[in-house]
Amino acid sequence: MAGALNGVRIFDLTRILAGPSCTQVLGDLGADVIKIEQPGRGDDTRQWGPPYVTGADGNETTESAYFLSANRNKRSVAIDIAKPEGQALAKRLIARCDILVENFKTGDLARYGLSWDGLKAEIPGLVYCSITGFGQTGPYAAHAGYDYLAQAMGGIMSLTGEVDGEPMKVGVGIADLMCGMYAATAMLAALRHRDATGKGQQIDMSLLDTQVAWLVYEAENYLISGRTPPRRGNGHPNIVPYQVFEIADGHMVLACGNDRQFREFCDMAAAPHLYEDSRFATNDGRCRNREALIPLVAELMRLKTMDAWLEGLRARHVPCSPVNTVDQVFADPQVRARGMQIEMPHPLAAAGTIPLVASPIRMSETPPGYRHAPPMLGQHTEEVLGELLDMGAAEIAALREAGIV
Repeated sequence: MAGALNGVRIFDLTRILAGPSCTQVLGDLGADVIKIEQPGRGDDTRQWGPPYVTGADGNETTESAYFLSANRNKRSVAIDIAKPEGQALAKRLIARCDILVENFKTGDLARYGLSWDGLKAEIPGLVYCSITGFGQTGPYAAHAGYDYLAQAMGGIMSLTGEVDGEPMKVGVGIADLMCGMYAATAMLAALRHRDATGKGQQIDMSLLDTQVAWLVYEAENYLISGRTPPRRGNGHPNIVPYQVFEIADGHMVLACGNDRQFREFCDMAAAPHLYEDSRFATNDGRCRNREALIPLVAELMRLKTMDAWLEGLRARHVPCSPVNTVDQVFADPQVRARGMQIEMPHPLAAAGTIPLVASPIRMSETPPGYRHAPPMLGQHTEEVLGELLDMGAAEIAALREAGIV
């Protein structure tokens, strides 16, 4: 079945996580993603291990798990864009593409004649997306940016971690991933505009901008109140009780999102006096009196086991959850039922396949597809150059001999 983006071709000059995660989403939806990599080196994350894929001989290969996580449904073409011949080759391929997405430092691609200003007149319908740490303008535009810096500068680390602990980053590169998601949305909107008008455009995405945007309600809490939000550990700024609690045999999340759910929790815990207390009868009151309420809830939570709480609270439609480790996530019956782990063929894997995390997108008519496993470096160079530029084997061999591909 053809994907929703079948016929859309992307010239992908990204590496690490923000750009690759973005183009993987588009590739899953059917776009032909041509990943351009430096010959002999490739995406930096190919070396970001261990772990690596285990080969047939039982030894580790050069394919890292990090790289595999964000590079499915792409074709790898090795081109040295630092050389004039490589730049000329890149321009010929870009002319056959709908989108160019890159995450070089601001201004770097101008040295290679591959900037927006260098391409827009020649390819007026091109959608050109730049992903950088700080954007194309502003006093930090020339600075290198990484996920960790964006999390720190963008405020999320000030909100994450124990109340009296040090600022804490999120466990994965969430600033990169969210920037990639925003970028994918922007590119789809730009394609719709291009299809309606024939005009391409430049998209300027910044890790810092998107990090500020996804502060969401905590940012708005500050803008409305003028008060800097504190770090609350596992607590929520606007809902109480809505956090992790210790129980008789571990930890779990209790998430009472409304007053009915809080009453149901109290009834199950044999503590109706809590919701009968005027301080705790409404969410507004519970937020204002959280320091009095949370120790009382915590004392109740320690009295029952995980199984008892899950059975009782779920029967009353009170949101609750175990705190799963990653192995428990992939063993969870809901995760398994939704098919969130897939297997794809890989030529270096001892088992012949590699496990990957599935796309979370569900579409009734054009669901995501899995056409290409994360590619080996330059795996599709001959295929793409022959298909798009009608190059023969001898011409490609000459380019390879000259170190262009």
